[in-house]
Amino acid sequence: MAKELPKRSEVKLENTWKVEDMYANLDAWKADLEKVKELAEQLVTYRGKMGESAENLYQAFYLDDEIGRIGSMAYSYASRCSDVDTTNTENQALVMQVSNLFVKLGEQTAFMVPELLAIPEETLEKFFAEEPKLEVFRNAIRNILRRKEHMLSPEMEQLLASAGDVTGTSDRVFSMFNNADITFPEITDENGEKVRLTHGRYISFLESSDRRVREEAFKAMYATYKSFRNTLGAVYSGKLKAHNFSAKARKYNSCLEAAVDGTNVPASVYHNLIEAVHQNLDKMHRYVALRKKILGVDELHMYDLYVPLVKEADVKIPFEQAKQTVYEALAPLGEDYRAVIKEGFENRWIDVYENEGKRSGAYSAGVFGVHPYVLLNYNETLDNMFTLAHEMGHAMHSYLSNKTQPHVDSHYVIFVAEVASTCNEVLLMEHLLKQTTDKVQRAYLINHFLESFRGTVYRQTMFAEFELRTHEMCERGESLTPDALSALYYDLNKKYFGEEMTVDEDIAMEWARIPHFYYNFYVYQYATGFSAAVALAHRILKEGAPAVEDYKKFLSGGCSKSPIDLLKIAGVDMTTPAPVNAGLEMFGRLIDEMEELMK
Repeated sequence: MAKELPKRSEVKLENTWKVEDMYANLDAWKADLEKVKELAEQLVTYRGKMGESAENLYQAFYLDDEIGRIGSMAYSYASRCSDVDTTNTENQALVMQVSNLFVKLGEQTAFMVPELLAIPEETLEKFFAEEPKLEVFRNAIRNILRRKEHMLSPEMEQLLASAGDVTGTSDRVFSMFNNADITFPEITDENGEKVRLTHGRYISFLESSDRRVREEAFKAMYATYKSFRNTLGAVYSGKLKAHNFSAKARKYNSCLEAAVDGTNVPASVYHNLIEAVHQNLDKMHRYVALRKKILGVDELHMYDLYVPLVKEADVKIPFEQAKQTVYEALAPLGEDYRAVIKEGFENRWIDVYENEGKRSGAYSAGVFGVHPYVLLNYNETLDNMFTLAHEMGHAMHSYLSNKTQPHVDSHYVIFVAEVASTCNEVLLMEHLLKQTTDKVQRAYLINHFLESFRGTVYRQTMFAEFELRTHEMCERGESLTPDALSALYYDLNKKYFGEEMTVDEDIAMEWARIPHFYYNFYVYQYATGFSAAVALAHRILKEGAPAVEDYKKFLSGGCSKSPIDLLKIAGVDMTTPAPVNAGLEMFGRLIDEMEELMK
């Protein structure tokens, strides 16, 4: 009989996150929704009057900020409830209710940006001098003015805001399909038992020492997606067209330019990353050849990429052990940092295990005025322990930014988001390497680190190149059929993995299961973030207290400065390819050591 996932009602309370820290009950949540509506009605009274006085400008921004603060908590509550059981229609209704409210709020507040842009610069400075309370919004106002040439008339801004529900349809369709509707077949595990393939179990199957299990899981996964290829092609194409529509409406030269301008990052950083990785593909090809040699196979297939190369060290890591190891590894960041980590571990910030209907993957979601929430699908692997360290890095970034910055400046942008999480991973890896001189254990850990480079720098850059190329296809008006998408994706795999890899045709469908492709040029930041994190972690380990102090200033910065400037505070300049090149040089050195250890 197949081993099925537990229902949500069967999960132990201590392994679930504490949503009541946001709202004691549904009535309290509904009250906040009503409060948001009331604040929006108050805000609308300032339409056409923002430029009349400093007090009016302040009140408009204050009300907008309060709407954002309360509304984001309401959205977080609904999302956290829904994500742990996407089949629960009541929770789906909560998400839809608050999502619809946000669309309406977007329409109601659309007047703000055009009115702000109409205020002469000298008048704005006069307002700041007259009303000291306005100073808290200076950074937000400056960021709006920075994008002045891409702002539209009040009527057009309202129209675009109204279109938000339509342009977001592809995201919602994919999310519901991928998390609630898709069902994978059963496969036969190492023990000959029938087990249901799920998102959460997929990587565990690919890590199996039984090659038949790996191949069966791999082929079952992509055969399932291939059976929906036309639907998924249309859904992804719809998202690309939505991005293109928005970019054109706002007078950007490309979708990429529009996306990165939102976080104040030069488009050159994106292109620099792809170019730097292209220049270092020889190292990736070396790693593929090494993996093929160690596994002793005539052909290295795509389903052979996750199996540990050092089988003797392939151990299960219970969640309690993982928490303790992560806690110990973060000692270089100081006791104040670890005290918050411990609080999160002990006070149900984390939803730990996979259950029926639970959203796949892992994430951390900060909630201003409460605490972060971390979703896991923990499965007792080394990779899962690193995921715990990773997501707690995000959680600490949110915690410190929320604690230090006013709400308006507390939300760090995506570009810096992956730095804190990956820094934790690097510190965990260095900690584990110091714990053993055993040749087998060391080889196992180094291989995991090599896999982090492969998966985070090379794989995410390949994803980024796919995103760039598909958006360019859309911009040129080319046909975005599933065949075209699959052909492009297959060719990129051939390029990135090199001649030593047998690139199975099944992998051509992988684009159809990557949720991040709906996030608008998100994934490149995993690669840039990983590169920055490697540099920061090694600075922390080498220099100690001064580096930790700079790092915590970065973590506490929210969006008070541009992401490039925030990283410079911590000691990294991402406008150059140097951090990426330095990280990949380290990748090359680790391959050298791995080759020696495996002789």
